[in-house]
Amino acid sequence: MASTDPIRFRRSTLGDDVYDVLRARILEHSMRPDDRVNIDALARDLEVSQTPIREALARLESDGLVRKRPLVGYTVSPLLTRAEYHHLFEMRLLLECATARWAAERATSAQREAITAEAAAVIAQAPDDPGGWHAAFTTHDAGFHDLIADASGNPLLRDGLERLHVHLHLHRRYFPYAHAGTTIAEHQRIAAAIGARDPDAAEAAMREHLSAARERQLTAFD
Repeated sequence: MASTDPIRFRRSTLGDDVYDVLRARILEHSMRPDDRVNIDALARDLEVSQTPIREALARLESDGLVRKRPLVGYTVSPLLTRAEYHHLFEMRLLLECATARWAAERATSAQREAITAEAAAVIAQAPDDPGGWHAAFTTHDAGFHDLIADASGNPLLRDGLERLHVHLHLHRRYFPYAHAGTTIAEHQRIAAAIGARDPDAAEAAMREHLSAARERQLTAFD
């Protein structure tokens, strides 16, 4: 259950704090897809001026999480359509298979260890807070893929993938979490190939993972 205590911000990080709060609300669907964003109401709720709200919304628009339309203002981005979902995975298959290959070739020892550790991480499931576990698992999944993108040695590619992944986060409440164990096993195969410095195996394991994930997550559109 979300805390009802007032949110207190430090002035030195006000813009970042407001951005983080709004981003979390969007990903948690407290601000739902297609909802209109009321800047006045948010400023009162967070006890800040409109300036950091507008700055945060500009960043969220760049992330693809909100949209700005003439005469309407900001609205929360809608969920992907089935066609957009397929386009997203076409991009992921094109880019992330390359990141896995390059990570196997270029990653430092520390990066290989971090990828292996993330793949082996255990996400504790609290029976009274399934939503919290879902959020933790989604964070773990995104973190694993981000580590690989970072280890590819191409910062532009990493930034591009981060923008792609944010659209999947909007769908995470509808993901088939019963298959989390399968996802973890697939991550571990990718990590093992990267750790073994085997680019062919890393690319193949990533392709297998993304292809299977695409089919599993289609249930979000049923």
